[in-house]
Amino acid sequence: MLRIQNRGRGNRLDRRLANLPSGVWSKIAQVDELKGQWIAGAELSSQVLGRLKRSVLITSAGASTRIEGARLSDEDVEKMMRGIDIQKFRDRDKQEVKGYHELLGNMFDSWKSLQFSENAIKHCHKELLKYVEKDEAHRGRYKKQENRVQMVNAAGQPVSVLFDTTPAYLAPKETQELAQWTRKALETGQHHPLLVIGNFVVEFLAIHPFTDGNGRLSRVLTNLLLLKAGYLYVPYVSHEKLIEDNKPDYYVALRRSQRTFRSKREDIAPWLHFFLDVAFKQAQMAVDLLSKENIEKLLSPKQLQVWQYLQGVIEATAGKIAKATGVARPTINQAVDKLLRLKKVERIGLGPTTRYRKL
Repeated sequence: MLRIQNRGRGNRLDRRLANLPSGVWSKIAQVDELKGQWIAGAELSSQVLGRLKRSVLITSAGASTRIEGARLSDEDVEKMMRGIDIQKFRDRDKQEVKGYHELLGNMFDSWKSLQFSENAIKHCHKELLKYVEKDEAHRGRYKKQENRVQMVNAAGQPVSVLFDTTPAYLAPKETQELAQWTRKALETGQHHPLLVIGNFVVEFLAIHPFTDGNGRLSRVLTNLLLLKAGYLYVPYVSHEKLIEDNKPDYYVALRRSQRTFRSKREDIAPWLHFFLDVAFKQAQMAVDLLSKENIEKLLSPKQLQVWQYLQGVIEATAGKIAKATGVARPTINQAVDKLLRLKKVERIGLGPTTRYRKL
């Protein structure tokens, strides 16, 4: 009986992706072109990549929880992660941000060893809510009552009901089938991975299998699935921030596709267009990180001072740079080492007379 149900669901999800407009395929090609550019051009040092990843964890945790009504700014999130107590916000906001930050960080570090499955989804949900006191009773457990998808405003208040979700008694079965279909589709290459991932997100949010945390969890799982599909720049540009910046369009695209589900003509194109636009912008921003014009994004404020000084002179010793910028010599040494690794400056000579100039 279960096999028949899985086949029927698989057929429905497969049919949904069978006849897509040409614009969807054009966007996929654009994303994959940028993916290839990142793989070919990624020469950033491990220190630079680590710094970018830490920044993205802050940005993503802030953005993903703000989409759901939390109020912490990126600066607030960074302070909290450094152990600075933020008194002016609700405990729930802080608990949700901490859970997201920790789970996403673990995802970035261990995605290669993680297997995508129903159990992985439930485990991630449990970890996502591990610090949220109000959610203790249902961490990692399917919903027992019906829930609705609501759009929230900047103050965290619901402003409209977008749609009713899958009945609670069907949520476990449908989530299991969706996880199985997604894993199989990615393993067999039956559909392009961006289509599979986009379809997973919109279907998962239509099911809304948990009492709370579904939106945040969908974005964590998007990171995991993109990494497993070879989009290795994901930890260095926040797709959560791109969704937050386009939140009204995000809700509209979800609703336009989801209201057609289980009809004779399911139409996933509205959602895929939004999803692929975000994927394209994320890939574009990743490739931009490799360009000369964006070197500033990779430097600390003091390192940036050194870089800006070297752009205005023919060449200079470390001592001259220190005197002109007021930056300490150890920091000068760190800055020029980073600029050398990034191939932005070259070293001339050896010893005390060593000079540096921009390439």
